[in-house]
Amino acid sequence: MAFTLLICLLFTAITSSTGTGIIGVNYGRIADNLPDPSKVVQLLESNDISHIKIFDTDSTVLKALSGSKIAVTVCLPNELLKSAAADQSFTDGWVQSNILSYHPSTIIDAIAVGNEVFVDPKNTTDFLVPAMKNVYASLVKNNVNNISVSSPIALSALATSYPSSSGSFKQDLVEPVMKPMLSFLKKTGSYLMVNVYPFFAYGANSDTISLDYALLRENDGVKDPNTGIIYKSLFEAQIDAVYAAMNALQFNDVRLVVSETGWPSKGDSDEIGAGEDNAAQYNGNLVRRVLTGGGSPMRPNDSLTVYLFALFNENQKSGPTSERNYGLFYPNEQKVYNVPFSLEALADFPSAVSNGSKTTVPVAVPVAPSPSSGDVSESSIGQTWCVANGKVGQKKLQDALDFACGEGGADCRPIQSGDTCYNPNTLEAHASYAFNSYYQKQARVSGSCDFGGAAYVVSQPPRTYPKFSLTVFWYLNLEND
Repeated sequence: MAFTLLICLLFTAITSSTGTGIIGVNYGRIADNLPDPSKVVQLLESNDISHIKIFDTDSTVLKALSGSKIAVTVCLPNELLKSAAADQSFTDGWVQSNILSYHPSTIIDAIAVGNEVFVDPKNTTDFLVPAMKNVYASLVKNNVNNISVSSPIALSALATSYPSSSGSFKQDLVEPVMKPMLSFLKKTGSYLMVNVYPFFAYGANSDTISLDYALLRENDGVKDPNTGIIYKSLFEAQIDAVYAAMNALQFNDVRLVVSETGWPSKGDSDEIGAGEDNAAQYNGNLVRRVLTGGGSPMRPNDSLTVYLFALFNENQKSGPTSERNYGLFYPNEQKVYNVPFSLEALADFPSAVSNGSKTTVPVAVPVAPSPSSGDVSESSIGQTWCVANGKVGQKKLQDALDFACGEGGADCRPIQSGDTCYNPNTLEAHASYAFNSYYQKQARVSGSCDFGGAAYVVSQPPRTYPKFSLTVFWYLNLEND
């Protein structure tokens, strides 16, 4: 005999707060035609960009950010690593001049110690972890406990990245630097910064990697033979390769932040995939994925934090044409292409386009395993729920609710007047119920929690979002022979 156990948990609160991921932007300044930092702050605020990362501790930028609600990650450059590693007195002075002179009026939420140090031609790798420890000690010495210390690594730090579950760090990095660094990150409650660029992997392997897979468009996915997870995007596969590499070293509780990712809007003739349309789709689809899709398949409960590269096209960068064309904005502050940066903006943003037809942006999902034993069939997807985005407005919510309860086939009987989940009697609460019913009935498959921007996925029980008013429903399908 089969039956469905429905549990309604009601949570009341005041204002909206999401359990979604975070989108930030890298603010590089290798150019001679960029707007004044004070104008840049206005640009960031007008586009709902709440997190940025810079590659130094430039005083004009940090002063311009003072009093704003924009959080900034700053950087101690590679050329200072040797000095920072040698003596804490150096980092004491550096922290005093470059951090405490601005923080907390300017919200500095992280310090990137170096950048892609392992590929630094000046061989600064040996200085990295000691420098990180000294910077952290200098913060502690000044009673600063709300700034994370980390260091961005490139994917080239991996010896193996395919399949994702076989991800591993290069052997010559494991003992000298990766284990000590991950141990430091775990001890201090910080996270690993990783620069992830599917553009490079696609360009080098366009004969075997589909463009749809690289751009987070609808595609058949790539199955990991070891875990059964079907990856719907190269981005997620690369992230999980790093997670697997950390797991192999027994650091499965260290989080990951994508400190750089992007796609160039222009490139040389041999830079396969570079172009404005591809850049718009990659960044637009990625923003939707981060804001509505929960964590990665291997870490579904860890929301994604991703910093897009970059804010502006930078005309003085060296290298191929692509290097000067990663910007989301031109120096005159006009958009290179349209990309939303918040759930509110996303609600009015069209769904992804694949081969000329509208589709919702895919969310990678693992293949649910066959029941092992007993009465409960468990999915390896991880606990996720679909909830309403109240900021899209009453009409969009009502239209989406009508679809879910009608053509969508959601079980909306419990939200009828007098039934078990009727209260709280609000459109948002009822929509959350209906959306989640539809999402669970669809086995949480790709695109089943979108409703034109009226819904998004959360990966933790909503009680962890105390300001958000909603109703959450867990469906446990119990099979009894």
